[in-house]
Amino acid sequence: MKTRVIDSWAIVEWTKGTQPARNLVASLLMEARDGSARLFMSAINVGEVYYVLRKHHAEEAAEKWRDLAGTLPVTFDLPNLDDIWEAASLKGRYPIAYADAFAAALAQKHRCPLLTGDPELLVIPDLEVDWVGNTR
Repeated sequence: MKTRVIDSWAIVEWTKGTQPARNLVASLLMEARDGSARLFMSAINVGEVYYVLRKHHAEEAAEKWRDLAGTLPVTFDLPNLDDIWEAASLKGRYPIAYADAFAAALAQKHRCPLLTGDPELLVIPDLEVDWVGNTR
């Protein structure tokens, strides 16, 4: 079964309708609904999507995400202390955002690709990335 961790970057671009993220995320969500894929997202990144939409788009977009998130075929992972240490370790070693460190750590924990288009995450050498951005 295909397993992926979804980064907040992919969700923000999907909600905005930006290609190719829009179609790729939508396709993956359909696969998860029909049981052929398992999707995870860190709870830290769920909140990150909310604040990015609220800060850079509109409160309405953020609230729409809040309502939609619970209906998606995605398992939201609440980090435990070990997960927090692992994310902090990644943040300490690489020039990435703290929330991105949680997405990367979760992908490494599940030994699966991270669905993203955020070039910042490409600096982590042992992170498998499933790219949904325009350029790499």
